[in-house]
Amino acid sequence: MVDSIRHRGRTISAADIEFIRDLIARHPDLSRRRLSAELCRAWNWVQPNGALRDMVCRGMMLELHRGGHIELPPRKRTPHNPLAQRCEPPCVAVEEIPLEVTLREMGPLEIRPVRRTPQEKLFNSLLHRFHYLGYTQPVGEHLKYVVYAGERPIACSAWSSAPRHLGPRDRFIGWSPAVRRANIHLIAYNTRFLILPWVRVPCLASHLLSRLARGLSGDWQRLYHRPIHLLETFIDPGRFAGTCYRAANWKYLGLTTGRGKDAPTKEPNRSLKQLWVYPLGRHFRSHLTQTS
Repeated sequence: MVDSIRHRGRTISAADIEFIRDLIARHPDLSRRRLSAELCRAWNWVQPNGALRDMVCRGMMLELHRGGHIELPPRKRTPHNPLAQRCEPPCVAVEEIPLEVTLREMGPLEIRPVRRTPQEKLFNSLLHRFHYLGYTQPVGEHLKYVVYAGERPIACSAWSSAPRHLGPRDRFIGWSPAVRRANIHLIAYNTRFLILPWVRVPCLASHLLSRLARGLSGDWQRLYHRPIHLLETFIDPGRFAGTCYRAANWKYLGLTTGRGKDAPTKEPNRSLKQLWVYPLGRHFRSHLTQTS
């Protein structure tokens, strides 16, 4: 008998497992996808915008199935998984003429959210071709931006859900593990920031970081029905000095452990990164540490 199992921050009790077994027994003709949707409705397991947490629920049920705690029906089909079978984003041609002016001479800049728009292919292509980490399709909540000078793209920025546990950040906020699990969705992580290589404009990067910080919480609220109170990012000190983040008033908190989120041991398995954060408002701590 299993007392409880943890999955993505949720505790699955023995009673929950028995409920899932009964659900499967009562609906022998439903697919795994339909069963996970039924379980989400039964548990009211939904996102803040009201959508079912279907993918998370399906992963939890699969983990229970593999652990021998429940017996799922056989797969009816194997859907295409773009994350497991990644292909290169299609190349979108852009004008690569050098742009070397002052920030004032550039004129008005437009920061366009491009997720789920025709410009998303341009964003993917630019990151794939010109960012040293390339392009990886984000998983979970995320935003994508392309910055335009007139009709000419000059920069890209990507933001996603924050890593679950970062020692320097968690000590900076001062929250407990339980509060962190409840409120981690109120932090956004800057996964990519790219100024296109032929654009050489002094102070452009810090200017864009400041503007992105002012608008990101509102954009996140419109898409996911909740605000953001803290921004964070990693910087590889072997490549960058973090000058633009410092100029945009981000705060350096220290180095990561170099172990990653799923490291099997406490030994570093990757390079150490600098952790930088930017609070969105004077009362960010009270928002991040409040309990319902």
